[in-house]
Amino acid sequence: MPPRLHVDTPLSPGAEIALPPNATRHVQVLRLQPGDALTLFDGTGGQWQAEVLAMGRREVTARAIAHEALEVELAQAVTLAPGMPANERMDTLIEKATELGATAIAPLVTERSVLRVAGERAERKAQHWQAVAVSACEQSGRNRVPPIAAPQTLAAWLPGALGAAGAGARGLQLSLDTTAPPLRQVLDAAAPGTHWVLLSGPEGGLSPAEQAAAEKAGFQPVSLGPRVLRADTAPLAALAVIAAHGHTA
Repeated sequence: MPPRLHVDTPLSPGAEIALPPNATRHVQVLRLQPGDALTLFDGTGGQWQAEVLAMGRREVTARAIAHEALEVELAQAVTLAPGMPANERMDTLIEKATELGATAIAPLVTERSVLRVAGERAERKAQHWQAVAVSACEQSGRNRVPPIAAPQTLAAWLPGALGAAGAGARGLQLSLDTTAPPLRQVLDAAAPGTHWVLLSGPEGGLSPAEQAAAEKAGFQPVSLGPRVLRADTAPLAALAVIAAHGHTA
């Protein structure tokens, strides 16, 4: 299969574009030549059959040929809002959540968060994670890259979280309380096309005060079962359940 590459320039039939730096390096490493096939996507939907037009030492030019209206998005949109796990685990969480179909990701700083960033550092983290999401889309066949927000505190995010997801959005809070309804049960009872906003805690979970604030903001506690999952495992498990539910509902 031709290499799949994301470009940040809108494509049209016959458009000739200089590939962005990461895509350029990928083409150079593969030693592609003018006329070799590529698959490009610009994030606006579908993908493009394309070809290498010219190879330079620092620049690669490609030409879009034909659009393919291919979509592999989830049947139900999911905004994932994880309390950030420490260090490289967040990179893995972004990568896997993108592969599983997350519509958007909002990293959060909570009371028990180990990873705490703000200001310019938060913006740099978001840019890095956005690049991770782009790579995951290239690998997984997705044509729409989920936006990765700059990290913010749970308190700042909660008031507008459901409104930002649009009408009909529903908030779910992953809970360690096994008396909370199972996630699948809540999904079964929901209207088709619901936009889920999925909140999960960091190592140690959300504090009691944060759980109460989330419920007050409209987030329903749900359970994934009796096992205690890591901070980077729980949201991925929930996302996989939602993805599977969309195919079987």
